[in-house]
Amino acid sequence: MAETRLIQSRYRLLDLIGRGGMGEVWRARDEALGRQVAVKCLKPMGPQHDQEFTRILRERFRREARVAAALQHRGVTVVHDFGESEGVLYLVMELLEGRNLSELLEDNKQHPLPVPDVVDIAEQVADALGYTHQQGIVHRDLKPANIMRLDDGTVKICDFGIARLGRDIGFTSRLTGTGIAMGTPHYMSPEQISGSEVDHRSDLYSLGCVLYEIATGVPPFDLDDAWAVLVGHRDTQPEPLRTHRAELPGFFDRVVLDLLAKTPEERPADASDLRRRIALGRTGEQPGGLLRLAPPVPVLHPGRPAVSRTPQLPAWTRNMTTGHKVTGAAFRVDAPVDHSAGLTGAWTTGTGLLSLPGAPSAAHPPPAPSPELLATLAGRHSAGLNLARLGHWEEAGEVHRSVAEKREQALGPDHPDTLASLYEVGFTLSRTGRAADALHAFGQVAEGRGRSLGPDHPETLAARQETAYVLGQLGRHFEAHQVYAAVLASRERSMGTDHPDTLRCRHNLAYNLSRLGRVEDSYRMAREVADARGRLLGATHPDTLATLYEVAYTLGQLGRWPEALQTYREVAQARAAVVGADHPDTLSARYEVGISLGRLGRSAEALELYRLLAEDRTRVDGPADPETLRARHGLGVNLGRMARWEEALVESRDVWAIRERVLGPDHPDTLLSRREVAVGLGWLGRWAEALTEYRKVAEARERTLGAGHPDTLAGRNDEAHCLEQLGRRAEAADLYRRVADLRRTGGPH
Repeated sequence: MAETRLIQSRYRLLDLIGRGGMGEVWRARDEALGRQVAVKCLKPMGPQHDQEFTRILRERFRREARVAAALQHRGVTVVHDFGESEGVLYLVMELLEGRNLSELLEDNKQHPLPVPDVVDIAEQVADALGYTHQQGIVHRDLKPANIMRLDDGTVKICDFGIARLGRDIGFTSRLTGTGIAMGTPHYMSPEQISGSEVDHRSDLYSLGCVLYEIATGVPPFDLDDAWAVLVGHRDTQPEPLRTHRAELPGFFDRVVLDLLAKTPEERPADASDLRRRIALGRTGEQPGGLLRLAPPVPVLHPGRPAVSRTPQLPAWTRNMTTGHKVTGAAFRVDAPVDHSAGLTGAWTTGTGLLSLPGAPSAAHPPPAPSPELLATLAGRHSAGLNLARLGHWEEAGEVHRSVAEKREQALGPDHPDTLASLYEVGFTLSRTGRAADALHAFGQVAEGRGRSLGPDHPETLAARQETAYVLGQLGRHFEAHQVYAAVLASRERSMGTDHPDTLRCRHNLAYNLSRLGRVEDSYRMAREVADARGRLLGATHPDTLATLYEVAYTLGQLGRWPEALQTYREVAQARAAVVGADHPDTLSARYEVGISLGRLGRSAEALELYRLLAEDRTRVDGPADPETLRARHGLGVNLGRMARWEEALVESRDVWAIRERVLGPDHPDTLLSRREVAVGLGWLGRWAEALTEYRKVAEARERTLGAGHPDTLAGRNDEAHCLEQLGRRAEAADLYRRVADLRRTGGPH
């Protein structure tokens, strides 16, 4: 082919018009039809390249051909033909006369494009994406260099080289399971970065990044380090476009920020919806912006363990270079991409080993781990994350422990991948009730990251913050407070007071203050965080609502139940509007509304609320789910408050039986329901039966909590009250004395 410059006796290559890491694009003449075309050729791979890597690139190229050839839309580059000639794969496309958006920005000396052009490009790309998405195709690499503005003003999407057919998951999985990063960091969606499944909404996020750049002159996360770019996509809310360029129309600012929502559910539903909003905005109508959300901060409450955590970037991201954002002429690559270069070269090359305790000298470096091993471990790490997402915490922990051991052997104890696995080990331990072991794991991660990344690095602070949470799980709230306070000071110093991670730390610190009995301080801090989040993120942002939930909780602790009720209702209503009526967070807030109503003596309202909540929980979560049973427990309690004791007893017995079967006979919730049965029996005058149940509850609590625990002592007091009602006053008086002694001494004699 190099000599004749003729492919398949039909396509004559005339001149090279583009070159990249995977191939070349030539201007060519179709000798059969007498027209000029563009021919994309996959570069032949020499013997220095891994054969498996070569095979994968070839499969991707063939996939591009099959996908792209099926598309027929004015906004998508037309593919005429594809095949293989002398071992070289080729794709024949229409020849486009124009400039891609990357070139247009360069031509404009990195100044943003004119506003009318930006809006027109947005509308045309939205139209083209609407078509491709309807065909079940996701582009997955939308960026300025892949969008062409033709001389006549038409906008076309190019290069479906890593497109994905939604129905062909198995094939795609084989391509992505190799650890080869797909996509360009400056334009990748958070779900692409995390290695999660992607759909058409990932393209919408990438389009948001492109529009942000051509409208302002810079990408939303304008950083030179790929790791920082990826973390920006994952954690940081982009600045409004009009802070860079005031003349941009307000509707366009809202549209782009909606596209850049962190989770797919919070973006426009599809490209057609996006195009409609842009068209309305161009006519001056106000379609109204979507509510932009971010991953919610877990709500922490007694008896409801939750872990505040930031999802880790997958291991493959650490092998990524920044790609080419639109700065100068650098986007044209004149040599194959060096896939061995990356952010962690210092970790994996012999001359770049960090000076760690016990690390081998540069003169005798350990053998570099094979790409196959690293890819396998990355895949297993992802499998562990998926197990955790499904709630299989024990199995996830086993996977992460195994991967952590193998990564330590291959990469060293302080390598980011090793520490990422160990972090997940700690997380699974925390979720399975092994708080002491979790504390040890998080401590190791914090120390390792402190050595390799520095004490103020966000990843180091994340591990330290988890140690504080686990200390709280262990009841060591004063130590937790000290760690939270130190982390907060570091976050404020390095990130600022209004950074999301800083506010998340203050949120958890406020919760811990309430555990220390400093309820007024907890309330004030939670109120400040809620106000800050409302100002920065909006009143109905999930993070704002999570902290308002804490505000309501502290108001209840302070006995300010009317204010607590009002705040819980605001949270419940906002969550229903933002995340849906059946979302777990919405249902949790409704439960707390019921608690507040009961505290205010409004039992009839509470009863009706719990009845509806129990129905909704049963429909959403199932009849045996702990949250369904909590709602039914509240229903039974309020039946009793309304003196409907026969109904209350039936409800309590049923809930007790299910909890005993699902949670076990000595679980705190099971014992709470058993006590409620005893209460109902007492009110119905069946004191002998009530005494049996109260005694069983007290004995179980003594076994699990100890004789001096407040809950055990409350159970013994219930038992003594029954003895009184049965006329056994001497036994009751003796039991009351024993309880008083235990309370005074703090434990059994």
